[in-house]
Amino acid sequence: MLSVMATLAGNDGRDPDRRRVLLDAADRVILREGPQASMAAIAAEAGITKPILYRHFGDKSGLYQALADRHIRTVVRELRQRFAGTGAGPRTRAEATIETYLDMISANRNLYRFLFHRAGAEDSRTHSHMAAIVRSLGEELGAVIAGDGADPVRAQILGHAFVGMVHTTGDWWLEHREVDRRRVVGTLADVITAAMAAPITPDDVRHPGFPAVDTGAGR
Repeated sequence: MLSVMATLAGNDGRDPDRRRVLLDAADRVILREGPQASMAAIAAEAGITKPILYRHFGDKSGLYQALADRHIRTVVRELRQRFAGTGAGPRTRAEATIETYLDMISANRNLYRFLFHRAGAEDSRTHSHMAAIVRSLGEELGAVIAGDGADPVRAQILGHAFVGMVHTTGDWWLEHREVDRRRVVGTLADVITAAMAAPITPDDVRHPGFPAVDTGAGR
């Protein structure tokens, strides 16, 4: 505790080293206590008061977003390497990406639940921030699929669909660990590879751009 306080002494709230010490303290508490970890417990772990903890990040939302950046962006980097891998077919890349994601959320189950079930539900700004990170991953995956020769619009639809499907299925699997992970990976990979192998429909050819939505206005 004294070493933490010594590290904090003499720094302002913008010091990255100071923020890193506080985020390390938050990680320890969340890993230990799960999604119900309190801000007071995090502050106590860091050897400071809760108002001081918030001050370093602007407010509680700032702390949540800093944790999201620290952990979700790490996951995104790992997934990016898997699904963008060269020299492998679509199914191999899909399986590697899904396995990596399930490995990471199961190894950091409490952090995952804190960010997606607690912080995201409790704070709208954090929810929007995390949604933007996930959405960017869908766009990247869509770009990879388009690079394999798919229609660009279709590729974006598939990219976002795959990311959403894997994310929600992973969330379900954390609550049903009796289900063999290999079955989860295989089933998701079946859906992904089947969708990528499906032929382009006439509508895909006629409508290469995003279609306008008929709202019925003026009727």
